[in-house]
Amino acid sequence: MKFLMLMIPRVYQPGTPAEERAGEDFEPPAYAIEKMGRFNEELAQAAKMIEIDGLQPIEKGARVTFDGGTPKVTEGSAIETKEVIGGYWIFEMDSYEEALGWARRVPAEPGDVIELRPVFEFPAE
Repeated sequence: MKFLMLMIPRVYQPGTPAEERAGEDFEPPAYAIEKMGRFNEELAQAAKMIEIDGLQPIEKGARVTFDGGTPKVTEGSAIETKEVIGGYWIFEMDSYEEALGWARRVPAEPGDVIELRPVFEFPAE
């Protein structure tokens, strides 16, 4: 089974107090990078890793909406959202239960959220 696991860090969220939120020049602390690196290596040994990466804060991105059929681009800090993704993993594992076990092991900080979603795989034609 293929899975998408999302990191939704507290420091990226609009509800986090401004002084605790990730800014333009945000970089995770060295200890967090080291812990996540070890986790990623262990996960890569246990699963077939397809892709893994971190994402810049939303201020460096854009959102395209399709209200009324016309694309509307909203960039940077003007984007209104309840949750902001900070990184992702795409991997294959034998079962949902096994993948969920790995989601529980992510070295997240208090207030962070991990979302695990099975990937819908379309049948081959």
